[in-house]
Amino acid sequence: MDPPETLEALQIRHRKEQRDLQARITQKKKSASKKTRKGVNDECATLESELKERHSQELAALNSENGFAATDEAPVEGDPEEEAQKDPETTTNGIAESLQNTSISSPTLESADSPASNEPRKKPNRAKARLARRAAEQDALAAQAAAEAASMPDLREQERINMRGYFSKYELQEKEIRADGHCLYSAVADQMDQAGLGLEPRIQPTIADKQLDGVSDAEKKLPTYKLVRYAAADYIEQNPDQFAGFMEEPLEEYLRKIRETGEWGGHLELTALARQYGIQINVLQANGTVEEITPAEDSTATGDDKKVIWLGYYHHNFGLGEHYNSLRKAA
Repeated sequence: MDPPETLEALQIRHRKEQRDLQARITQKKKSASKKTRKGVNDECATLESELKERHSQELAALNSENGFAATDEAPVEGDPEEEAQKDPETTTNGIAESLQNTSISSPTLESADSPASNEPRKKPNRAKARLARRAAEQDALAAQAAAEAASMPDLREQERINMRGYFSKYELQEKEIRADGHCLYSAVADQMDQAGLGLEPRIQPTIADKQLDGVSDAEKKLPTYKLVRYAAADYIEQNPDQFAGFMEEPLEEYLRKIRETGEWGGHLELTALARQYGIQINVLQANGTVEEITPAEDSTATGDDKKVIWLGYYHHNFGLGEHYNSLRKAA
């Protein structure tokens, strides 16, 4: 013979039966049509009444066995989380009344004199809990990212240290060039001036700046980087077959950016300048590589006949990104 059911086990079973009934009623009402709605409502009310009556009888029987009066029966409490998730449109007043009427206080679980027994239980604020959990996850990710960043090498400092080492090797000293988009052209102009090569290109620049219309010859002197820009653009314009295959935009637009904007220069422009001025451009990088850009017809020149200028190329050290400095011969 099975042992008698305890009060706690009875309460647990009653709560489960109440939840099961609620699920059945919800399903019935969702499936009901306008014609069957009244019959379904009546059936649901009958099921609620029968469950309420049966629970009351079972509680009374158990309390009589344990020596408690019917008025001292223990409460049958609903699950707050599941109550919060119920659909308000399908929750009937009958079920709520049934749950309330079957809740009977028990001296074995909670004192009748306790103020908390008369206060409704607060439902947990699930939205606030989600926000707090999300904020904690974001803080943890931020802390992890900061820790990873702290453990990573300082690429800018490493690049600077490496470049200094190669300056000594090649007997060079650095002339800082402003990082304004014109750095390649300014560095070439500085190198040409230091080497006494001048800025006279093989192809005379065609300066078609409309802003100079009506300005006297004395006032037409342009910044040296501007002259170098025009020298590169003019060489590319007159030798399009050597460069057009490497461009991602029409030739005219490419040339306009070289002449009229602060667009950065790169390998194409260095190649054009090497051929325009008949010089070799050595580009020193932080890994020790020296890229030699030679004019096609002068590539075999040696000794005193070889005109060479030096640029330092940086990938990490400046805010705008890639950058060129002038590398002069050490005194």
